[in-house]
Amino acid sequence: MHNPNTGFNKGRVIVWSLFALALLVAPFVFTSNLAVTMLSQMGIAIIACLSYNILLGQGGMLSFGHAVYTGLGSYVAMHALNAASDGQLPIPVIMLPLVGGLAGLFFAVLFGYVTTKKAGTTFAMITLGVGELVFAMSLMFSDFFGGEAGVSGNRVVGEAVMGITFGPPRQVYFLIAVYTFVCVGLMFAFTRTPLGRILNAVRDNPERVEFIGYNTQKVRYLSFMIAGFFAGIAGGLASLNFEIVTAEVVGAGRSGAYLLFTFLGGATIFFGPIIGGVLMVLASVLLSELTKAWLLYLGLIFLFMVMYAPGGVASLIMMNVRVAAYGLLKRVLGSYALLTLFGVVMFAGAGAMIEMMYHLQLNAGQDTLLRFFGVDLDAKSALSWVGSLVVLAVGFALFEWVRRRFMRQWHDIQVTIEKLIQQREAA
Repeated sequence: MHNPNTGFNKGRVIVWSLFALALLVAPFVFTSNLAVTMLSQMGIAIIACLSYNILLGQGGMLSFGHAVYTGLGSYVAMHALNAASDGQLPIPVIMLPLVGGLAGLFFAVLFGYVTTKKAGTTFAMITLGVGELVFAMSLMFSDFFGGEAGVSGNRVVGEAVMGITFGPPRQVYFLIAVYTFVCVGLMFAFTRTPLGRILNAVRDNPERVEFIGYNTQKVRYLSFMIAGFFAGIAGGLASLNFEIVTAEVVGAGRSGAYLLFTFLGGATIFFGPIIGGVLMVLASVLLSELTKAWLLYLGLIFLFMVMYAPGGVASLIMMNVRVAAYGLLKRVLGSYALLTLFGVVMFAGAGAMIEMMYHLQLNAGQDTLLRFFGVDLDAKSALSWVGSLVVLAVGFALFEWVRRRFMRQWHDIQVTIEKLIQQREAA
């Protein structure tokens, strides 16, 4: 697959080609306005989560204020858009995300000098403080932030070029898709640079890095600026997509979402945050439409992943790819099927209780009947509560039983793989 003389990696070319193809054909497969809008949001979320992962996954820097750089990038890009609409700034619409990127870079230079002075918990607390500071400012300085109403604009500026006005959502999607592909490629390239490698070393053993002569604070600071630049690009794209920017974009909730979904996707593997960005949009758009308790479900999923798959979805994929490469995946397919089945049973019991609880809270004094998983439930009936609790308990017990059996199977598979590796090396 890899020719050491030319440096040509066929596998990598295939992966990037498939990624570009997926971005290209997605709006033709999912043609509704909602689907195109969601695809645009996924592209923005992918850039934002990958930029956050420069800090978390590659640098070991737990930030609680990454939305500061995406949000301020959105604000500056929106003001630039309005200036272009008024004829005060001769800049094409396709360049506005770069304006947001430069804004993110500027504020990363400004705030990063302070935040990267420390590492670990102190760094996390400083980023939290900076995030709260900027959010408070967004409600105080209405001339720039627009107060609670925010700042709005119109992305259709000037004459159409080759019929492109960026008015239709599909045209905006393709602009976002191009930026997504380029930014993902650049951030992947960053992981292969000497700075990216030494950032990994700072994450793993900062004392040793200092011993060999590197300034760990400078490494963190430079990486922080790069992350801020790409975060600002994501913010600039968001301002074009939504044509409005409010104080929510710099709030702690947005920063928490980047942390949550980057972790769920898998912070230790490059494509993990890409999965996280997709999940972020699916949860905030689709899951929020299905149930009012979507944030609670999201919290439970996060807890479940921390307990059983702390490496995220990407790590699960890579572990199974390794097992499949040795032809041993079929040994655990039955366990996977049972884990899925009993996981659904467990979710059904927990979901029924959550939905009844929310129904009582939000519909007090009204009809207590609701339908969940095709079953009629009465939120004030003891039978419904007891039945849901029994389903939850049985599902959890069976899931845990299968999980323990699966762990024994998995251990035996890993031992087998190690023996196969030793045999190949001996041969």
